[in-house]
Amino acid sequence: MDVRVRRVYDEPEPGDGTRVLVDRLWPRGLSKDAAALDHWLRDIAPSTELRHWFDHTAERRAEFEERYRAELEDDDHAPPLAELRALAETGPVTLLTATKDLNLSHAPILREVLRGG
Repeated sequence: MDVRVRRVYDEPEPGDGTRVLVDRLWPRGLSKDAAALDHWLRDIAPSTELRHWFDHTAERRAEFEERYRAELEDDDHAPPLAELRALAETGPVTLLTATKDLNLSHAPILREVLRGG
């Protein structure tokens, strides 16, 4: 599976394939046209409670990953995860997030889950 992770504020690239915003909230200061999205799967994002607890804190990253992976296994995340898997099976998919530091984002975790890891 060709699944990439990029910031939604970056210019689209020809190799992006299907561009999917995976954040629960719409990115600040970005118009829908400028985002150049194909899909917005807000329900694949971490819960509001988990997102607030994590607060992009590097020291909490490992526990955040465990908690987010557990959330991805619940019934609420099943439909958007299945949709994302189906998209990834048809060609390249780029997961987009507004997070400044991609290493502190849920998007790389989601990419690994999609790849079977």
